[in-house]
Amino acid sequence: MRQDIASTRCNFIVMNRTLLSLLITFLCASCRNNQLPAINGEATRVVKSGLNFPWEIIWGQDDHIWMTERDGRISCIDPSNGNVIFSFRIPDAESNNEGGLLGMALDPNFSQNGFLYIVYDYRKAGVYTEKLVRYTYANNALNNPVVLIDGIKANSNHDGSRLWITNEASPKIFMSTGDALDQTLPQNVNALNGKILRINLDGTIPADNPFSNNPVWSYGHRNPQGLVMANNILYSSEHGPDIEDELNVIEEGRNYGWPNVMGPCDGGEVSFCSTNNVKEPIWSSGNSTLAVCGLDYYASDLIPEWKNSLLMLTLKNASIRQIKLSADGHSVIEMQTYFKDRWGRLRDLCISPAGKVYVCTSNGGNNDVLLEISKPE
Repeated sequence: MRQDIASTRCNFIVMNRTLLSLLITFLCASCRNNQLPAINGEATRVVKSGLNFPWEIIWGQDDHIWMTERDGRISCIDPSNGNVIFSFRIPDAESNNEGGLLGMALDPNFSQNGFLYIVYDYRKAGVYTEKLVRYTYANNALNNPVVLIDGIKANSNHDGSRLWITNEASPKIFMSTGDALDQTLPQNVNALNGKILRINLDGTIPADNPFSNNPVWSYGHRNPQGLVMANNILYSSEHGPDIEDELNVIEEGRNYGWPNVMGPCDGGEVSFCSTNNVKEPIWSSGNSTLAVCGLDYYASDLIPEWKNSLLMLTLKNASIRQIKLSADGHSVIEMQTYFKDRWGRLRDLCISPAGKVYVCTSNGGNNDVLLEISKPE
């Protein structure tokens, strides 16, 4: 009897050691892939770590994530395991605080033509300047840079730079630009800063732009860092100074007020708003700021709580904001906060066709991560 009990205990210990060994092997394999193991339908997963100030992430037609980092690196990442499929450094991009390699968009026919559009800051005759450039991806390399817009004033802050390409017969590029810390520029329609710009894919100016032979689509912006079109409405998230971050519906030729107006038209701003046809935000942060950033529209069934909502990231307060819109898309009816302070500052997001949400952080020191979210917490 004692022998049987001893034998059973021995078998139990061996079995537990075997299970422990298998668990350690599984965890180590996950760590090697820069992943946290998903257990029992875990809501989040780290796809890749060791990043340094990623700015833009895009779900590509190749079912990979394309990403920019401010120091000038473009990467293509396999979302299933975090492996880098492709990496390229833009030779003349110069990082300066929040300046550097910033916005990016893939051509609607990227799988055929390999066109990739990027916004970055560089030195032009010694002056820190921003430009929009088209590269061609072929044979696992980026080549043939073509400058589409140049001469945008850059600075260590307020460089805007989000890109959005429309889905239409003759696609257009929308590009946000910040005021580059120069408040004289946003109200000047002949300056490129503090604007939402609109151009053709070859860099020419559409004939139906609101100002003749001018890429400016809207003006009076401070630092718009989120841009998305949903249901034929263009939305932008914009940093306020120390109050009044904004969510705007972008309309052709409209003035958005900065620096004369912050947030809704009130108090001494009413006269300027009336005289200058200022378009008020559909939401503002009021007497504080969240440093609103990446913006996308969620239309999937995978996360039903988020369906038919805008998702907006914040740097301060470090959260995902779900924004429920009215039926016409022109007003906010509810806002919910998710994952507050979970990973630090959040810069951008993209959504896979399956409905998974990918988010990149903006903490620096090679401590940034690319995350996958499959349900809210």
